[in-house]
Amino acid sequence: MAKRDATRQLASTSPRGRAAYVALLRGINVGGKNRIAMKDLSAIFASAGASDVRTYIQSGNVVYAADATTAAGVAKAVTSAIQTKLGLSIPVVTRNANEFEAAMAANPFLAAGADPEALYLGLLADTPSKQCVAALDPQRSPGDRFAVIGREFYLHLPNGVAKSKLTNAYFDSTLRTVSTVRNWRTATALAEMLRGLA
Repeated sequence: MAKRDATRQLASTSPRGRAAYVALLRGINVGGKNRIAMKDLSAIFASAGASDVRTYIQSGNVVYAADATTAAGVAKAVTSAIQTKLGLSIPVVTRNANEFEAAMAANPFLAAGADPEALYLGLLADTPSKQCVAALDPQRSPGDRFAVIGREFYLHLPNGVAKSKLTNAYFDSTLRTVSTVRNWRTATALAEMLRGLA
């Protein structure tokens, strides 16, 4: 089973002891399903104790500031509030700014010169075991590639995400945790937003 990792505090915090974090919600506002207005989403994060809440596009990307104690409970609080208020079961995965910056820098496909337009960043709620990672099939989706590094995974999908068999459901079931994926353009924009808060 995957081992639960505690949320780690950003090394450089504000004078108020708050640090910058990003939360990725999976599966909202997709194909007309799981609709959540960004105004409502921001309010839910604020109610969970987050401050300086900012959203990016409509697919559930939230950057915010929080102290370490609040940050440790944000994902659970937001998931619970969305279930209670909207009747939706939405996974939420968080990282602090340093963790997200490190995840961006560790992309092996970008380092090898792959087209950023074909790259995707996946965040995992937990660190998968070595056995689970080994169970992933490199040939599952011919032409596509993946790499798992700690609590992140990287996708190179030259034929597009719609045709790939490297889905959230596949990673969830094989790695025994929750995953959420963003294209590299969105990930880059979120990294810039985090730098603005840190």
